[in-house]
Amino acid sequence: MTVIIQPLATEKSTRLIDSTNTIVLIVDKKATKPQIKSEVEKTFGVKVEKVNVVITPTGEKKAYVKLKPEFKATDVAHKLGIL
Repeated sequence: MTVIIQPLATEKSTRLIDSTNTIVLIVDKKATKPQIKSEVEKTFGVKVEKVNVVITPTGEKKAYVKLKPEFKATDVAHKLGIL
């Protein structure tokens, strides 16, 4: 199963990258928080502090992935092509 479907590039998600070191991803509906955490750590070579998930009204699952302070969300956003 592929956990990460796509990054979310909205005004709010861009603000979160700068203010709280958090990236926002659309993930598989069946993915759990530990699966999302391990996938992000493996894929981008960073350490994750916390994962919050939300099911949107359209049925998508959004994951707010907060990175540990020693890693920068802006670097991950550049790799994803958000910034």
